[in-house]
Amino acid sequence: MKTNVEWTSGNRVHLLENGDSYFPAVLDAIDAAEREVLIETFILFEDRVGRDLQQHLINATARGVAVDLMVDGFGSPDLSNDFISALTDAGVRLHVYEPTPPVRQLKPLRRLHRKIVVVDGQIAFVGGINFSEDHLESFGARAKQDYAVRIEGPVVERIHSFAGQALAPVQRRLKMERPATCEASQVVSRVAASEPQTLPGSAEVAFVSRDNRHHRTDIERAYRMAIRTARDTVFIANAYFFPGYRLLRDLRRAASRGVTVQLILPNDPDVRIARVAARLLYESLIKDGVTIHEYCRRDMHCKVAVVDGIWSTVGSTNLDPLSLALNLEANVLIRDAEFATTLQRRLQRLIEHDCEQLKPDVLPRLTMWRYLTGSLAYHVSRGFPRWLRVLPYSGARIRSFVRGQRIDTPTALDASAHGD
Repeated sequence: MKTNVEWTSGNRVHLLENGDSYFPAVLDAIDAAEREVLIETFILFEDRVGRDLQQHLINATARGVAVDLMVDGFGSPDLSNDFISALTDAGVRLHVYEPTPPVRQLKPLRRLHRKIVVVDGQIAFVGGINFSEDHLESFGARAKQDYAVRIEGPVVERIHSFAGQALAPVQRRLKMERPATCEASQVVSRVAASEPQTLPGSAEVAFVSRDNRHHRTDIERAYRMAIRTARDTVFIANAYFFPGYRLLRDLRRAASRGVTVQLILPNDPDVRIARVAARLLYESLIKDGVTIHEYCRRDMHCKVAVVDGIWSTVGSTNLDPLSLALNLEANVLIRDAEFATTLQRRLQRLIEHDCEQLKPDVLPRLTMWRYLTGSLAYHVSRGFPRWLRVLPYSGARIRSFVRGQRIDTPTALDASAHGD
């Protein structure tokens, strides 16, 4: 199996668990920014976390930092005019990917689901954590369990370039000046080519993304390759689990050859059909030797995996049809034993303290009705991305708010699922 993965060595990665670790790390990086801050997020709510981010971005622009903030129109639909004006009046460029579209085109099903922050082209954050207070433990019983990573090293240049490309059509439309950090990155690259540099770490990292044009299956293929080559252990923690037949087959085959395969899945996902569809898979997976743990402490939002104590992935990608066949997603793949050990220990802690292992005898009896309804839920969930190809789709757009202007720009950020 071939994968479009480009590994970069010499990186330092640090695991961040939940908003309690993630938000302070991101805000500290923004406060230290000298040239540029790029942010992509599915959700930005106008709560204490959103207002805190707003103030830090305003402070950054006051220091002369170029700030671009892109949110998804479906995930962040309720930002007030006052909230937006406070940002844009200070010089923040706010971009909304696909502001709430006509339902008849089903654009809400093609979303910017990535969570990326890049500061000065030197530090990057990638993961599954949105800018909302339900990622804080103090939120209570419905707080979300999730992870992200802070990255320094050569791979950040690739992440920075990727985030910049998403804004390129908008920059051309608005005739925005090229951020100084782009020129700085080119200088760094030229220096690196002529002089040895001290690399910040030893981790190999690959940045992988998913779109509907050139990289439709890159993330799924990376998962499958890791599972297919696993020799010892596979840990997967994922909020929405009903992948395709091939990934399920790879999990079963790994378990059958003696690999310890452990899945951490939500006890009570917030999408009902996700639970119905996923539970249909449990019996066959358990029968083939896969161990399934249901996370019971609070809402599960994780999208992480560890294989053989060396390979890891952290990102925005759920193992469901929306993430694997429609949404714009981003993950990092990491080959580093120290990082993998840290992440695996965190997952093992969840298993020991916050999960219940599913046994065949505790699953509901498989009646004909349950089999039929579960099968229908699974096949509908798996099949609807293909069905969308027969529906009209006029392409994506980005609405930008820049110092009193509101401009809509067509973008190829999400090429149509109809094809290239």
